[in-house]
Amino acid sequence: MRSDVVSGPTSAVGDPPVNGAVSFWHEALGGRPDARAALTDAPLRADVAIVGGGFTGLWCAYYLKQAQPDLDVVVLEKEFAGFGASGRNGGWMSAKLAGSRQRYAKTHGRSAVTRMERLMIEAVDEIIGVTCAEGIDADIVKSGLMHVATNRAQFARLQEGVAADREWGKGEKDVRLLDAKETAERMRIPNAVGSMFSPHAARIHPAKLVRGLAEVVERLGVRIFENTPVTEILPRTAVTTRGVVHADVVLRCTEGFTASIKGQRRVWLPMNSAMVITEPLDAAAWSTIGWSGHELLGDVAHGYTYAQHTADGRVAIGGRGVPYRFGSRTDQDGRTQPRTVQQLVQALRKHFPAVPARAIEHTWCGVLGVPRDWCTTVGYDQATGVGYAGGYVGHGVTTTNLAARTLVDLALGRDTELTRLPWVGRQVRRWEPEPLRWAGVHAVYGLYHLADRLEDRGSAGTALPARIADRITGRH
Repeated sequence: MRSDVVSGPTSAVGDPPVNGAVSFWHEALGGRPDARAALTDAPLRADVAIVGGGFTGLWCAYYLKQAQPDLDVVVLEKEFAGFGASGRNGGWMSAKLAGSRQRYAKTHGRSAVTRMERLMIEAVDEIIGVTCAEGIDADIVKSGLMHVATNRAQFARLQEGVAADREWGKGEKDVRLLDAKETAERMRIPNAVGSMFSPHAARIHPAKLVRGLAEVVERLGVRIFENTPVTEILPRTAVTTRGVVHADVVLRCTEGFTASIKGQRRVWLPMNSAMVITEPLDAAAWSTIGWSGHELLGDVAHGYTYAQHTADGRVAIGGRGVPYRFGSRTDQDGRTQPRTVQQLVQALRKHFPAVPARAIEHTWCGVLGVPRDWCTTVGYDQATGVGYAGGYVGHGVTTTNLAARTLVDLALGRDTELTRLPWVGRQVRRWEPEPLRWAGVHAVYGLYHLADRLEDRGSAGTALPARIADRITGRH
């Protein structure tokens, strides 16, 4: 691949791909949406102030208005609704629980974790139901999720994963192993030795979903103020660059951008994830690839990738690339590095050699929130009126819905099944200060990439560098 693959912002087929412009998903809808009004009449008073106009914040607004239509709810967004991960992600609406079952079980027991996993499965259908009821067309196809193994070590991890699922109460209808032949019947990936399939997942167009949800909550009477950065959250107060908002309840729903708020720099690490997307592929390419079922696709590498077959016949594929920027900095408008693009194109060509080498049309990146223990957290302090939800570690499309419903119940003072879930009120230590944070993240991902190379050379089990990295991060 030539080094000029990300050199210029143009969308003409055959030219270097667009780099940034927030994401392909937004560009496909005509670019940045028309800006909503910024906050101008501060100080402002509301019943609930939601900081962040992504999925978490918008789902909170939606369920608050469903519960109490007379609530005065405002959303304060730094850029525009869906600017962050909600409008840039891989379009995976899966039931995967972020974090370690064992960590959740340590505080709440196994039965609470198995119930939370069942609620995650139900949340997939909850989102689909809302889109149908509210008339949101988000290209949703519920055809499941496949994780494909291309070497012995990866397949061994799949076997271990299915065995663990069985121990935690999941049966054949929830997850099952496919052999090489069964895998090829769904999609033809070179060197695939098998896969794991779960039906509890759906493909979406992220920008269509987040924009549609924003329009729905506005129709319900929620005010969304864009271009209104929040710099600090105090008891019952959100401080913005345009003035102060006072509310009985203030909900922080900022995920990967949380570090930009005063006092929150080391709470959640903003992990970078990047994507590339092809031009629409012709019938000959799809005939070679297969993938007519539009299942979501992931691999089992440590430096893993995730992909979808879009409604208009493209392959969108993503991965971590350069995982972290020094000082918890975030990207500018989604622009990503050439070497990250090269890594993703290599993964695309590895899995789908039928895709033409110059078929990439757009590349972009975004950030997701990672707590120090890699587990999602939802909390609310009745004394200060401040709540939060996040730390989805890349599993946010579905998790935001269940987490938002949990946060709404907490904020409204309800005692429900959701407010007793294991992620409520978790106390997690902060990330290390710089330069330890930067050095540690890059060292760990270096170990993971080394492990992938060793496993591709024939390692029968998970390579030692990955086991070391797992112990350092505490992911498992």
